[in-house]
Amino acid sequence: MRIVLGSDHAGFRLKQETAARLREKGHDVLDVGTDSEESVDYPDFAEAVGRAVMDGRAERGVLICGSGVGASVAANKLPGIRAAVCHDAYSARQGVEHDDMNVLVLGARVIGHVLARLLVESFIQARFSGADRHVRRLSKVRALERKYAGAKE
Repeated sequence: MRIVLGSDHAGFRLKQETAARLREKGHDVLDVGTDSEESVDYPDFAEAVGRAVMDGRAERGVLICGSGVGASVAANKLPGIRAAVCHDAYSARQGVEHDDMNVLVLGARVIGHVLARLLVESFIQARFSGADRHVRRLSKVRALERKYAGAKE
């Protein structure tokens, strides 16, 4: 699978470890930065990960910041991106199966490296169920996205 990874400075180390592990497992990894622990802004990397998924350069994305919250909020501003911060394997798997989540967001200051590995594996292995109720709900999510696409802040 082609997976895009991005992080801010707080997630840099976890991103590096995650990229190495995914490559070891045979995945094609697109790393959109950051390239150090020097302070940067998470929205820039949320956009880079989201764009790679939107443009079809990656099937899924993993985005890492300190808590996961800011990066999740930013990524969900991009059309078609369904990002969620997850702290448990059930949510990482179910988010794909039921909600067609395409970006997993991790909080490097919240979870450890072992749990991060489990979450990424659960996310990557999961497949959207295609069940009628989930397709119907995703249609409603897309309708909300279109309805408020031009809304003013």
